[in-house]
Amino acid sequence: MSNSDVFRGYNDLFVLAILNKGDSYGYEIGKQISLLSQQEYIMKETTLYSVFNRLKKEGLIEDYPGIKTNGRQRTYYRLTALGKKVLQEKVKEWKLVKQIVENIIKGV
Repeated sequence: MSNSDVFRGYNDLFVLAILNKGDSYGYEIGKQISLLSQQEYIMKETTLYSVFNRLKKEGLIEDYPGIKTNGRQRTYYRLTALGKKVLQEKVKEWKLVKQIVENIIKGV
């Protein structure tokens, strides 16, 4: 498993990208991040909910009550129109960062 510090700056991007595929709830979003990273990155639950709170404050996602399971109501999250726009900006930013790093470390 990789050092989580490396990924800290990309947590918002990860959550926005998962929600771009469809509405989901916290546990499932965390599971998808772990699965898609091939277990190289496991986002802690506290980190995940901090990301949700930050993205909600910024108007990038919204939550709504979902299905009750085991007597508890799940909270679902979805992207807002602004969230979709910011996701595209973050993807462009990531591609630039990736290219710069690749150029700098080329031949190492």
